[in-house]
Amino acid sequence: MSRTRLAAGALLAALCALQMLALLRAPAAWLPAQVALTLAPGAALDVDHAMLGAPAADTGRLRLGRNRNGTWWAADDGTGAPLRVQDGNRQRRSGSVVLKPGQQFQLGVLRMRVDAAGGDAVDLAAGAIRWRYDGALLRRDGKPQKACPDARFADAWNRIVPRALAFGRPLVFGGNLDCGNRIAIAGLPLHAAGIARNDDGFLLGAAPAVPLLLEDDRGAALLAGRPLRLAAGQTLVAGRTRLLLAPGGDVLRLHPNGHVALYADTQKRLPAGVAWTWTRRGPWDLPPHAALPLLAVLGLALTGALTALVLNPANRLRAGAAVGFPLLLAGSGAVLFWLQRTGTPAGPGLGLLVAWAALAFALLAPRRLEPVLAAALPLLAVGLLAQLDLGLGAPDTAWLRHFHKTTALLALGAGAATLASVVRPARPLPQARIELALLLLTGVALLALLLQVAYGDETGVFDLQPVEFAKLALAALAAHCLALACADGPAPGGAWRRALRVGAPALLFMLLLGVALVQVDDYSPLVLLALWGGTMMLAQALATRRRGTALALACVALAAVATVALLRGAGADGIARWDFYADRFLVWLDPGTHPHTGQQLLLGARAIAQGGWVGADGAFGVTVLGRDPGFALRIPAVQDDFAASFYLARHGLAAAVGLWLLQALFLAALLRLALRCWLAGANARDFRVAWLARLRCFFLAGGAAFAFGHFLLSWGTNLAIFPVMGQPMSFLSAGGSHLLFFICPLLGAAAASSQTLEENESCRSTSNMKP
Repeated sequence: MSRTRLAAGALLAALCALQMLALLRAPAAWLPAQVALTLAPGAALDVDHAMLGAPAADTGRLRLGRNRNGTWWAADDGTGAPLRVQDGNRQRRSGSVVLKPGQQFQLGVLRMRVDAAGGDAVDLAAGAIRWRYDGALLRRDGKPQKACPDARFADAWNRIVPRALAFGRPLVFGGNLDCGNRIAIAGLPLHAAGIARNDDGFLLGAAPAVPLLLEDDRGAALLAGRPLRLAAGQTLVAGRTRLLLAPGGDVLRLHPNGHVALYADTQKRLPAGVAWTWTRRGPWDLPPHAALPLLAVLGLALTGALTALVLNPANRLRAGAAVGFPLLLAGSGAVLFWLQRTGTPAGPGLGLLVAWAALAFALLAPRRLEPVLAAALPLLAVGLLAQLDLGLGAPDTAWLRHFHKTTALLALGAGAATLASVVRPARPLPQARIELALLLLTGVALLALLLQVAYGDETGVFDLQPVEFAKLALAALAAHCLALACADGPAPGGAWRRALRVGAPALLFMLLLGVALVQVDDYSPLVLLALWGGTMMLAQALATRRRGTALALACVALAAVATVALLRGAGADGIARWDFYADRFLVWLDPGTHPHTGQQLLLGARAIAQGGWVGADGAFGVTVLGRDPGFALRIPAVQDDFAASFYLARHGLAAAVGLWLLQALFLAALLRLALRCWLAGANARDFRVAWLARLRCFFLAGGAAFAFGHFLLSWGTNLAIFPVMGQPMSFLSAGGSHLLFFICPLLGAAAASSQTLEENESCRSTSNMKP
């Protein structure tokens, strides 16, 4: 074995040992598997969310009862998060009502009448003013309002496009500014109430503790507190906890999942009429309904291995393992992800075994372990350790779901990337086919981004982040354009093909900018894209030996650093007059005067200070692995944007320096491999071979640029070097989509590029030995 493989294997073994130590040291944890409520017809019971298995942080209360005919119902008191009842794709929410003609409602000093309400729009009247809202655009007396400062792009888009292409945006009541889809109400905060379009029509709802008086054919009453009817098979959402309902006679059985509180023992006092059935969280639990999918995965893997054995008689053992094991990995990851999505995840020990199998296969499968993989595998293990440590000691089950998701997607991505390298053709594909594949990749990325705009938000759509896949497509398309631009002669193809090569990356880049402006209330995606664009321009300048362009880009980078330093020196008074993301800069410069919006920065700084150089325990966090994370759990988004703060608090600054060096090694190895690909292309005698080598070079450089951007922005956020912004740290944060759609394909491309370089070098050596 090479020294690189031995060093990476030793580091991986140490990190895996720490993961097992965290699993073994995790405290015993009990949770309610079932909550049973016993009530007679006509009776009711007031309980808080904690009595239904919700975490202690959920302080809301609700009332559960039965009508005289025995029907169960639930209502909240209007002080906590609204109750929701889900029945398939349909969802009902307490404190909300579907608008109908003739209704009137009063919110603060505003009194409105519903003149018409259909499937396409709702017409409202407030005195002499007439409003019309169609789910995307609000018109006042027939004309759209002026655009809001933070949503100019979305407002402008909705005005010019047909309704089918418009962004769905709710009508918002409150605040002091009439603009866009907002109606100001004196004395009420923004988002005090709102109207949104759903399958049932236009739904009016109010924020907790906001009194909204509704008058309809049943009389006048506050909207909060209206009961929701319950039935078998429905899901009641109380706070952050989901409860599957199973009424039966005088007993209502609720099965909690999602955010469920954990207890050190089963000695909890419960009110009369409430009974819990306890279950213990086990590290090796496997839900019974997982047996059949796992058997199917095993059968698929065996079938693939046997097929490879038959088709490759020369090297049967290696061929069977190269197909069967990746299929087993990918299938196991898919099953684990399905279990996590259904609310019945496998035990963390099983997820850890699957993750170890993926890491070991990536370590041992290549004939030669590239430095890129040698640096990436320990980074993956560090991320798994951080997420496992965070989840095992947390007070509810929700924190461990990040570990479950990461292990599942790691196995799925590693298996898929390996299979892609196994089934790749022996000879390079023609350029036309590769270009067609790139266009298909672009189409899928564009469709996914449009789905996020139409149906998702800044957290993604369907629990995934299409932006991460779009980054991969953008890096591949830009690499193709630069590979052709750096060719010695004109690229083959007609004018339309040349225009498409340049236009496709530009279109994808502009759509990414649009998503960043519309869906994300932050400018970090813009900085990330600008950093990637500058890096790719620098790569082209260096490749074509344009020293002036490279020097100009270096000057721009230095100017950006100087600007950040000048902003820090100017203080909050120097930028108070700005109106574009001014709050972000003000929080960064003076978080103490903005305690609400600066909460992440202040809590992160406090956690880092507690960690010191050697961790809060004085032993680099080893003695507290698997135990309560304590104060760090109070940091918002500590599993994503502020994962580095938890790492610093747990393991100290010295361990963070080691992590930083490992990240720097990963980036350097990526750039080194990109340089090798460029040199291989420069020495090639065939246009297609040279173009493919340049394509790999620029793709790896683009991937390194995105990874560097994530590292830079995440460290800058956690250490308050840059204005507060949110980007996950590659490998460390619980970014499942980033791992599946970007990191795993990037590592797969790096492994394939290294293998191709070895094959080409072997062919040249063989040809040189011939007489």
